[in-house]
Amino acid sequence: MSRGAPKPPPPHKLTFATNSVRNTTFAEDNNKFYYEIVTRFWHPHLTKINKYDYEARVVNCVAEIEDQPQKDVKVRFNTPDAEGEWARACEFIRTDSTAIGGTFSHEDGTEFRWKTHNRCLQLVKSDDEEEIPVAEYHPYKRHFGVWRMSQRAFLEVKPEASAALDKIIVSYLLMERRRRQSKIRVKLETN
Repeated sequence: MSRGAPKPPPPHKLTFATNSVRNTTFAEDNNKFYYEIVTRFWHPHLTKINKYDYEARVVNCVAEIEDQPQKDVKVRFNTPDAEGEWARACEFIRTDSTAIGGTFSHEDGTEFRWKTHNRCLQLVKSDDEEEIPVAEYHPYKRHFGVWRMSQRAFLEVKPEASAALDKIIVSYLLMERRRRQSKIRVKLETN
């Protein structure tokens, strides 16, 4: 009896604790990946992305996003030993002024591109012609559309992209903030 090709590993399902892009957590059920996004009230323009390692019992600040009013958004990626250099977000994620999406590169040279599909963000490899998503945002669902949440929002990340998970989360936060701010501008301009 021949066995077929092995079944691919399931994607990582990072569930959101809240619908905020400033204060929430992304966590897998088994806490293998656990990220905390925190914006303290005494630093309202600085968002820190902390990664918890439950096996080593260590918390590392992997990145920071600074969004000062009337200034460019800045991003900094940290290592466990030192803080990184601040860079403008437009240098990290190259965006098109007309669309919501943008592209960024990982250290290994892989280039990823955010795009919208059915008003939800999807991450695809830039060189993939089939545009199969490696990460996909699934919005929350409510009972009958108005009551309590029946399903929390989650980010589904394929295992081949888990090496770039820190950058995927930071780029997702930047893209989602940009998407939400574009909705606000549209509403203000229509009145």
